Amino acid sequence: MKVISFVLLLAIALTIRAQSASEVATRKALFRYNANSPVAVKEVSSQQRGDVTVRDITFSPATGREVKAYLVVPKGNGTFAGILWVHWLGEEKSNRTQFLDEAVELAPKGVVSLLVDAMWSAPQWFGKRIPQDDYRNSIRQVVELRRALDLLLSQSSVDKTRIGFVGHDYGAMYGMLMAGVDQRINTFVFVAATQSLNDWAFLGPQPKSKAAYLKQNSVLELTDYLREVKMASKFFQFGKSDAYVSPADASVLFAAATEPKQRKTYDASHKMELKEILSDRDQWLTRQLKLGSASN
Repeated sequence: MKVISFVLLLAIALTIRAQSASEVATRKALFRYNANSPVAVKEVSSQQRGDVTVRDITFSPATGREVKAYLVVPKGNGTFAGILWVHWLGEEKSNRTQFLDEAVELAPKGVVSLLVDAMWSAPQWFGKRIPQDDYRNSIRQVVELRRALDLLLSQSSVDKTRIGFVGHDYGAMYGMLMAGVDQRINTFVFVAATQSLNDWAFLGPQPKSKAAYLKQNSVLELTDYLREVKMASKFFQFGKSDAYVSPADASVLFAAATEPKQRKTYDASHKMELKEILSDRDQWLTRQLKLGSASN
C-alpha cells in the first residue's frame, strides 16, 4: 500500500512538473519574433548635454509600429553598460522623457541608455482602450521591448554582460513579462508595480465579458513570469502612500521573485518622486552593473 502511494505521489509530481514546463513553453511562444530582422533606426535630431549625447530616434520593431526613443551615449569609447528604461502611466511625463535626466546623470559613469515610448504614451490611452484588444496589445508591447533590447545590445560600445532595466508602474509590469522570456538582462529595478495587470484593467473601460477577459489574459500573470527570472538581481521600490499598490500586492509580487532580490518602501505616493528613491536606484545600478565614478 505504501509502495502504491509513493508511486502515485511520484506520478502526480511528475505530471505537475510536466505541466509547469509546458506552461513555460507556452508563455515563451507568445512573444516569439524574428530576431534576425533588422531594427530600422532613424535619427531625428541630436543634442549635447555636457559630454553626453542625447539622440532623438525612432525605430521600427517587427510589429511595424514606429517607436520614439532616446539613445543616451557617454563621451569616449566603450565598453559601457546598457540600461533600458520604460516609463509609467501617469499624469505627466508618461513617455520616454520620464527618466531622461536620470539617464544623462548616469551616462558619465559609463552607461548607454535607451528610453522608449510604450503604447501607454499615447494621449488618453487608458480611457480609449478597447479591453478586448488588451491581450493582443500586451503581446505586441512585450515584443517591442525585446526589440528595443536588441537595439541597445546592437550598439558596439555596449557590454552585453552588463545590462539593466528600469521600469515604473506599467513600465515595470511589462518589464516583468519580458524578463520571464528574455534572459539577456542582468539586473532589474521595478518601481511601484502591482501584482497583476488585472489590478488596472477594470479601472477603465469594461470588457464585454469579465470572465472571458480573465480567461484570455490568465497567461499574462506577472508572478508566473517573475518566477522564471532565475539569475538576474531584482530591486523593488514601493510607496507607503501608493493608492494603486497595496502592501499586500507588494508582498505577493516580491515573494514571487527569485533570489537575489531586495525591496524598499518609501514614504511616497505612486509617483515615487523622492530624491531618496532615485538615489537608491542609481546606487543599485552602479553596484550591479559595476559602473565607474563620474569623474573617471
